Amino acid sequence: MTFQWTAVALFLYGEIGVILIFCIPFISPSRWKKIFRFQLWSKISSYWNKAFLSIIVVLIILFLDAVREVRKYSMSPTPDKSAKLYANSYDHLHMKLFRAQRNLYISGFSLFLWLILRRVTNLIVQLAIEIESCDALKSQVEKNNEAAKKYMEDNEHLRKVLDSSKVSDNEQKIKNENEKLKSEIERGKEELQQMTNALSKSQAEVLALKKQSEGLTREYDRLIKEHELLQGIWV
Repeated sequence: MTFQWTAVALFLYGEIGVILIFCIPFISPSRWKKIFRFQLWSKISSYWNKAFLSIIVVLIILFLDAVREVRKYSMSPTPDKSAKLYANSYDHLHMKLFRAQRNLYISGFSLFLWLILRRVTNLIVQLAIEIESCDALKSQVEKNNEAAKKYMEDNEHLRKVLDSSKVSDNEQKIKNENEKLKSEIERGKEELQQMTNALSKSQAEVLALKKQSEGLTREYDRLIKEHELLQGIWV
């Protein structure tokens, strides 16, 4: 194998190894993004697109060269196997065809995996960005939920305060009504006492008048008897 195809084969093995590393499950996309943001990568990033396109161009050239070699040795006339003179030529031709096909597969898979590697890298970075956005949205939603919960608790507290203030107002009104009723009851008691006193006084006056009437009646009866007695004497 020549130097250029050895380099392509090593490049292919390196691509396979990098893709296998990308497939490791316990390395998250966010960690890969942090790795891609290292200072070394930031220095190389300005040359990355140029290097990517250059490698694609080289691999395409090698792939076309391998296709040309395969077509060349596939279309070569096959020597007669019965001729002993061309026995080594037949084996040599198939060996070159095998090498051309091998180079075709190596360059083709290298080109294919290089494109896949670029796509996988971009997808990992996009996935890491989406994960960070989801985490940010999740934290924002949690903060909003906490704020909403706090507002609900504040509203509940204010409602209780308003209800208590309303209750206190009602209690004050009830207290005023009670005081008013108490004052009316006291005034009624005083009026009742005055009426009781007046009734007792009236009853005492009635008794005095009754006694006076009884005394007058007895005096009247006595006078009548004296009058009758006097009339009997004069007759």
